[in-house]
Amino acid sequence: MNSCPLCRSQQLSPFHQDEQRAYLICGQCKLVSVPDEYLLSAADEKAFYDHHQNNSEDMGYRRFLGRTWLPLSERLTPEMQGLDFGCGPGPTISVMAAEQGLKMDNYDLYYFHRPALLQRQYDFITMTEVIEHVGDAQSLLQQLHGMLKPQGVLAIMTKRVLDEAAFARWHYKSDQTHIRFYSIDTFQWIADHFQWQLEVIDKDVVFFTRT
Repeated sequence: MNSCPLCRSQQLSPFHQDEQRAYLICGQCKLVSVPDEYLLSAADEKAFYDHHQNNSEDMGYRRFLGRTWLPLSERLTPEMQGLDFGCGPGPTISVMAAEQGLKMDNYDLYYFHRPALLQRQYDFITMTEVIEHVGDAQSLLQQLHGMLKPQGVLAIMTKRVLDEAAFARWHYKSDQTHIRFYSIDTFQWIADHFQWQLEVIDKDVVFFTRT
């Protein structure tokens, strides 16, 4: 890895090292990244996701997603169209939306790969426990920017980096499919770069509004 996957800066420095992987931090946007040499193949990554048992009838899973969905749904009206980006094998937010009379499409690289959906624009997009899995952070966010209508909301759920000491004890980094780690500083850099409005909703939820 010669440059940051988010801002393309070459200001990368060691952040942490454990028995499995090394982690670098960007001096410009503060993204913490796993070097590419540690990344899984697409086949191995999908095999890991195939073990997920999430489904729309699991009330615990609904409560978990509710930390993103409930504050977002309060801002929505029935004519709005949304997308659950990275919905996984058991789409659930779109089911919760339908129960409230709201329309959402489902997209997932491995389970609902419908590229035509990525050519549309949406009033709101959810990404719950997705962004930390995506290697090319810059391309992903540029794509999402183009998919948001003016005043559209991008709702992201991912656990956040606090500092190196907390990172060293953090179970979240042990998941081999988690390869990019975001902090409030990183989200603020994203907001400034895309001229989005950032709102911190919960300990692991942020909203961006396209201005």
